[in-house]
Amino acid sequence: MNLNTDVLVIGSGIAGLFTALKVSEYADVILVTKKNKTESNTNYAQGGIASVIDKNDTFEKHIEDTLIAGAGLCGKSAVELLVHEGPDRINDLIEIGTNFTRKEGKLDLAREGGHSMHRIVHAKDFTGREIERALIEHVLSSKRIQVIENALAIDLITEHNIKNLKDEPLNNRNCWGAYILDIFKKSVFTITSKATVLATGGLGQVYLHTTNPYIATGDGFAMAYRAGARIGNMEFIQFHPTSLYSEETSLTTPSFLISEAVRGFGGILKNKAGECFMEKYDSRKELAPRDIVARAIDSELKRTGDEFVLLDVTHKSKEEIIDHFPSIYEKCLSVDIDISKQPIPVVPAAHYACGGIVVDEFARTSLKGLYACGEVSMTGVHGANRLASNSLLEAVVYGYRAALDIDKLIKVTQTTRVDVPEWDDSGTLSHDEKVLITHSIKEIKQIMWDYVGIVRSDLRLERAASRLHNIFLENEQLYKRTKVFEDILELRNITTCAHMIIKSAQMRKESRGLHFTLDYPNLLEVAENTILQNTNP
Repeated sequence: MNLNTDVLVIGSGIAGLFTALKVSEYADVILVTKKNKTESNTNYAQGGIASVIDKNDTFEKHIEDTLIAGAGLCGKSAVELLVHEGPDRINDLIEIGTNFTRKEGKLDLAREGGHSMHRIVHAKDFTGREIERALIEHVLSSKRIQVIENALAIDLITEHNIKNLKDEPLNNRNCWGAYILDIFKKSVFTITSKATVLATGGLGQVYLHTTNPYIATGDGFAMAYRAGARIGNMEFIQFHPTSLYSEETSLTTPSFLISEAVRGFGGILKNKAGECFMEKYDSRKELAPRDIVARAIDSELKRTGDEFVLLDVTHKSKEEIIDHFPSIYEKCLSVDIDISKQPIPVVPAAHYACGGIVVDEFARTSLKGLYACGEVSMTGVHGANRLASNSLLEAVVYGYRAALDIDKLIKVTQTTRVDVPEWDDSGTLSHDEKVLITHSIKEIKQIMWDYVGIVRSDLRLERAASRLHNIFLENEQLYKRTKVFEDILELRNITTCAHMIIKSAQMRKESRGLHFTLDYPNLLEVAENTILQNTNP
């Protein structure tokens, strides 16, 4: 099965769904998602979507809060664009039926760490799920969008797939679609397109502890890197300070996120001895940005030897707690914790990649015809640390802008001017070799957690790079002689993402934002982005 369309969108989180919906107003879209259409990082976003709504708030305040959190690496023009266009995109979501929480008829605006004002639009504590519901409803009703579920993108189709074009310079390369694996049929097909949008979400599964769903294996980052696209600031991995502590760690089950909004609501962090500790690390205490809170918790855990700290909201009324955080209350109750009476045991967990595929103000990558939106992209908005609840806003603002540019592109673009070769799936894999893949994934996750986590050092990074290189060589040999299937593709992508994170961390000889290293504890005067590019795709 080989398909052709105007626009191929890979990913079904808020970025993919919103972009597909906007593009469908003027073009045909195929949306590919590796699981079912409702499984994405968006679904796990509890807190909300930040925007200037209140009459006492200003664009300038939101811009300033974002720049402060980004620790000198935000692109100011990108932040200004995000903030100024934010309210219109919120209205877009309301118009398609997103039911945000209201009080007395007005949007109920919450406050989260790093924000100077109440500006978080939310739907209780399941905002992502509610936005996703509204978007999916409209996507499925569109006659111009074809949704293909349980389909995993393998590689982008560019000059590097075509023999007589392999030597085309990187600054003059095109993307003509992607090779796609039908997960159930275990067969590969081709989708060619005039424009391709990567909206594949995050890479949290690179780490042992993550709030990301099991599908977040960094597929878009890895595909773009292999195709020669420019990748930036991969060292800046945001560790959410508060995920629900569990003694059992699973390769596929994400850590349950305890929203930033719980601290905005008045939650207090304490060690197991019941002592408040945030005032030792930052005057903003629990409302400090995520990188500061995560390092503070990490420091307390190392100091005390405890497995977790406590997030306490027992001083609030039970009715208020359940009203604001119904899903968090129910989840904790399911593991015998009544958060109205008992503090919540929490630990940091890998949550969000602030770097990614470098894009411009219209979400265009360095490959012609390839766009990237959402977490997989690096717009310049987040800098060295993402401000809470800016991620969903970035997804819709830049998804909208991608749709504007794609409209112009497809009017002057033929699908392809070259013959795209069929996928060569020769090779077999015996069943007993699959254990190698599981072991490799476990090993990478442990390496990244131990050596490339919240606090790093040159020695830790060197050890991580050395061990990862051996895993890479072993698994590339396995990949080249194997008929592709889901597990081996995800292992390949996890390995590639781990490599990019380590390499970028080694390049940054300072501590900034989410990247803290014992060898370079101070900021450099001049802030620069780290850029990676596979020069021989």
